[in-house]
Amino acid sequence: MSKEEKQSKASEIIKNHVGFSLGAALIPFPGVDLLAVSGVQLNMLRQLAKLYNVSFFDHLGKTVVSAIVGGSAARLGASLVKAIPGVGTIIGELSMPILSGASTWALGRTVANHLERGGTLEDLDLTKARKTYETEMEEGKKMVQEMKQNEPAPQSESDAAIDKIKKLSDMKDAGILSEEEFKQLKERLLGQI
Repeated sequence: MSKEEKQSKASEIIKNHVGFSLGAALIPFPGVDLLAVSGVQLNMLRQLAKLYNVSFFDHLGKTVVSAIVGGSAARLGASLVKAIPGVGTIIGELSMPILSGASTWALGRTVANHLERGGTLEDLDLTKARKTYETEMEEGKKMVQEMKQNEPAPQSESDAAIDKIKKLSDMKDAGILSEEEFKQLKERLLGQI
């Protein structure tokens, strides 16, 4: 595979996972959304490692995600605000997808650029990667805003729940959620209608 083909495939992997992150961030349960987004990001790193033919271990991927993305106070705050009835849910569901999608974009670009230069996950300079991640976050926010503008808005609460269930199903199909996790989240969403 040529360098250009790998770059194109890496961009496709990242963009797909940004979409999964947008869906995961819409899970209305504080904390569960962060876990789902972290799972999406871990899966993205796994696919990027496979593309660039470098070794991948879950514990290493988790270390990279937590060291680069960290607890990201803004994401954590957007998740926790969902616990506030009414307006908190709305604010959380508006801000969490943008932050999660941008974070996934920034992490993906940071790692893909390192792998493209011949690096591995084992030799990734986490301090330097964190700085690159912060720079890429701004670009990621713009890209996610564009993606969200092109997305049709659901007409009702039941339509919104159905859209969320479809996104969860896509995540299950991609191996990000287990069958049991999908069923539990689906039941919670259906219980809100």
